[in-house]
Amino acid sequence: MDWAIPSGIVLASVLAMEWVAWSSHKYIMHGWGWAWHRDHHEPHSNMFEKNDLFGLVGAAASIAMFAVGSPLVLGASAWWPGTWIGLGILFYGVIYTLVHDGLVHQRYFKWVPRRGYAKRLVQAHWLHHATVGKEGGVSFGFVFARDPVVLKAELKAQREAGIAVVRDSAQTG
Repeated sequence: MDWAIPSGIVLASVLAMEWVAWSSHKYIMHGWGWAWHRDHHEPHSNMFEKNDLFGLVGAAASIAMFAVGSPLVLGASAWWPGTWIGLGILFYGVIYTLVHDGLVHQRYFKWVPRRGYAKRLVQAHWLHHATVGKEGGVSFGFVFARDPVVLKAELKAQREAGIAVVRDSAQTG
């Protein structure tokens, strides 16, 4: 099999996972899944959060796709793209862990970016954490971050419309 097709499937899966992550963050984590996600938005000194359970859900999806693509598991009914989709989900999980848990929340290493896209990612995610509770909010993605100036304006508009309660420390204009 040519390497370009599997590589394209892996890349497309990584990119698609940012949409899956954005959607699940906005509509599940800040919706009916808030019980698992809440502690991620509250100060604590625990090494782990209930929110980490969402990572296990992502791992299960990756493992399931590896199984779907494996002739060892499904024999002749294996679907070969499943392996490459599973790999894309796995790669996204690694990227998420390094960017969100590592860079933004500094769970694994300490580095505060002073410029560039890494700084933009950190700023966008902290603006996401500027709201109190699950209502409202901005920047639900994890790898693609919009301009913090635009996000601040959106937070200000949400606060003024009564959609979100914004922490006093958030600079929303």
